[in-house]
Amino acid sequence: MIFSFSTLLNNFSNISHAFTTKDSCNLAFHVNDLKIDVIKRHEALAKELNYNKNSLVHMKQIHSDIVYIVDSKDNFDYPPTCDALITDIKNKPLMVMVADCSPILFYDKVKEVIAVAHAGRQGAFKNIIKNVLDKFTNNFNSDIGNILVSIGPNIKSCCYEVGLEIKIEAEKLNLEYSNNNNNFFLNIDKILKTQLLEYGLLEKNIEISDECTKCKKDKYFSYRANSNTGRFAGIIYMKE
Repeated sequence: MIFSFSTLLNNFSNISHAFTTKDSCNLAFHVNDLKIDVIKRHEALAKELNYNKNSLVHMKQIHSDIVYIVDSKDNFDYPPTCDALITDIKNKPLMVMVADCSPILFYDKVKEVIAVAHAGRQGAFKNIIKNVLDKFTNNFNSDIGNILVSIGPNIKSCCYEVGLEIKIEAEKLNLEYSNNNNNFFLNIDKILKTQLLEYGLLEKNIEISDECTKCKKDKYFSYRANSNTGRFAGIIYMKE
């Protein structure tokens, strides 16, 4: 299988991670593929990345700012309704699924805590970043200086045109957008990076993929390129 990897997270041998591509096929259950086919793809992916499929936790994503703390009882068959997951449990893979939204992987290298988040426009506007980092600091006693963040392939400002209503909402929230001859474009990467820095993350601990999912629609699923599309994933887990 073909994957994308984070150069930042590759520095740590005790974690495994990946961003899938179309080579892994659609991994979501809600886009009209047969359930048995999706399960087979998850089984193949688990074998490729060396984890137990049944221990993986994914989400019923709803474009919220809800962060769910994963415990030992959570498993593949009962995904929580939320848009971020966090845990300190070893061999408990976390997965976020996207098609233009940002798949975000987090790792506290000292406390050994991982998280994933789904941040599209709504997640960015609601500042799901802050809620995830609050969980790190309040629930796992993380030092913000020890947290690494990798933002995977997503839609870039070159392709993320929005209407006047969204532009006005961005202005009210003091979030940046670009104006090209009265055509408005969001830069979600810049919004997310600003939120990370404002929380206190070190710039050297932030990595952002330069791949645009719509520009590279042959490699990644892109909702903007084709609304009837699958989902690729960001995955991370800690090894024992």
